[in-house]
Amino acid sequence: MTANAFLHRTLPRLWQERGLVAHALWPLSQLYGAAWRWQRRRALDQQRERLPVPVLVVGNVVAGGAGKTPATIAIVQHFQSIGVRIGVISRGYGRSPQAPHCVVITPDTDASIGGDEPVLIHLRTNAPVIVCPDRNHAAREMVKLYPDVRVIVCDDGLQHHALLRDGEICVMDERGIGNGWLLPAGPLREPWPRKVDIVLMTGQPATPVPMPSGQAVYQARRALHDQAVRADGRSFALAEWARQKQPVIAVAGIAHPDRFFAMLEAAGLTLAERHALPDHVSHDALAALAREWGPRRLPVLCTEKDAVKLWDSLPQAWAVPLVLTPELPFFAALSAWWLRHSRDIQGHALRQMPTEAVPHRSVSEA
Repeated sequence: MTANAFLHRTLPRLWQERGLVAHALWPLSQLYGAAWRWQRRRALDQQRERLPVPVLVVGNVVAGGAGKTPATIAIVQHFQSIGVRIGVISRGYGRSPQAPHCVVITPDTDASIGGDEPVLIHLRTNAPVIVCPDRNHAAREMVKLYPDVRVIVCDDGLQHHALLRDGEICVMDERGIGNGWLLPAGPLREPWPRKVDIVLMTGQPATPVPMPSGQAVYQARRALHDQAVRADGRSFALAEWARQKQPVIAVAGIAHPDRFFAMLEAAGLTLAERHALPDHVSHDALAALAREWGPRRLPVLCTEKDAVKLWDSLPQAWAVPLVLTPELPFFAALSAWWLRHSRDIQGHALRQMPTEAVPHRSVSEA
């Protein structure tokens, strides 16, 4: 078993119960918890900056993907549908070490520079997206470069306490909180339960998740789009491949690739090959595999997150979008949050923000 398979396949399964491995790792969880509490106190003790627009953080409390990026896309599209200009900031996990410190995402930004998820968010929504490890710096740049933005969404930042936020959405899937222990004995990045503005469930855990009293919890449905798309914009119905009994090559470099494979099979497709790759698999690794798949006559189906990297070397690959559909009360709660926290930005000048030189390179367009 490779180290990657252990980290991304075996360990998450072990985190679902308090078995021998979890008990062996429990002392390390105590150290992790102490470090987390120290880091949180240190961030909260510092003077954090209030931005002139509301900041909404979308994240999760367990390691691994729970649907944060599809949830962020759904949130952005909701605000756009009601006429509210929205911007997205992100750390940009999985970027090349040679990438600029901060990047404004454009349609031409390479995923190795901007990160696969930020690039996907921009392509799906056309919203302004800025990537920077320092979310505060990214938020300041967002307000400066896009003064018409009325709300900022931070994709994956629940544990980034240095960012002062007006709202938090915690996304959970069918894993819930696993065995309820902190990393590495369990999946939790931070202690749970704690109060957040909204919990969005993208799956149904076998064991009910403990929630704070009065916590707002909403459900979302995950499904594959019925059409796959290529880099040239051409689309093809999944049902047609199923009707033809056409074998396909399935590729997924996400936290839970088996979900993608199962959804393809549920759509009636025959998977000749399954390639479960690491989450945020590198551009170079996909390019190497593309050279192997290119001469084959089988359709290659991948996730949208993989497509933003794979299309550079295999433009004939088909991306199958994941559609996350939250229930309507979720959007009502989101609009209510906006009405509570929106504030008139007229009179809030950028001179109110620190103007001293920040120890970062300026945002660049890639």
